[in-house]
Formats: sequence, C-alpha cells, structure tokens
Amino acid sequence: MLQHCQMFAAYNRWANERVYAAAAELTEDELFRDTGAFFGSLFGTLSHILVGDRIWMRRFTGEGPTSRALDERPYETLADLAAARQVEDERIIRWVDGLDEASLDARISYTTIVKPEPISHKLGAAVAHFFNHQTHHRGQAHMALTALGKPSLVLDLVYFQRQEGQQWI
Repeated sequence: MLQHCQMFAAYNRWANERVYAAAAELTEDELFRDTGAFFGSLFGTLSHILVGDRIWMRRFTGEGPTSRALDERPYETLADLAAARQVEDERIIRWVDGLDEASLDARISYTTIVKPEPISHKLGAAVAHFFNHQTHHRGQAHMALTALGKPSLVLDLVYFQRQEGQQWI
C-alpha cells in the first residue's frame, strides 16, 4: 500500500502540471466559463481539488490551511492557484514519503464539512479516497477543457508510469 501511495502522490503532481499548463493557455473568459462541471468552471474545479486536498491533509497531519466550504475559491487568479497547487503537491509527496505500512493501517477520526458527525476508519482507506478524489475531479477538469474546444489531455496513470514513474512498473 505504501508504494501505491507514493506512486499516486507523484502521479498527482504530474497530472496537475499538465492540467495547469493547459489552463494557462485559456483566456479569462474560458477559465471562468461554466462548462457544466460539478463546480462550474475549470477554475472552480481546480479550486475544489486544492480545497479538498487541504482539508484531507489537515485531517491527516493536523497542520496546514483548510476551508469551511467545498466550493471555496481561496485564490482569485490562476497564477496564485497554480503556485498554491505546486506547494500542496510537494507537501503531499513529503507526507506520503514519511508514512509506513503501520501508519496506513492505523485509524483516524475526523468530522466532515457537509455532515459534521464523527467518522473513524483506517488511514489507508482515507488516503485511497484522497487520491481517487483528485483523479475524479481532474477528469472533470479535462471535460471542461474539451467542452471549451481544447485538445484532449493524456492523464492516464500508465502514461505517467511510462514517462516519469518507471519505478512503479
């Protein structure tokens, strides 16, 4: 499980770099246009991914910024959002590199923003959700780009493994 988490932390950074590079090519109108994604625009979707990651990292580590709403937009510009994304991706990699199998098997407890009732389960299950959540919403970011008529991005895990993650294949 630990190697799987390390692979996904590296993949997360790789995929985010590609999505943000594509977003940087958009006009302001395109970036903020509602494309029918769950969080509306590409900017709203990218904001949600960062917000979600920060919420989970706060649960995992007890440190770092967090949010009070899942649709919060902590930054007004793509440049600021991208800079925060890079910092968060490196933070995720460092945190995962500090884990061991025993910690993934340990239980964590937290409350959610949407329904503040106590939840407890294994850290490994939460980390699996954490990475799946990122992938899910990056898929929506990809949809937003294609809805705007932009070229399709290659974000498949296997391409990451072939290009930069060969230690995991």
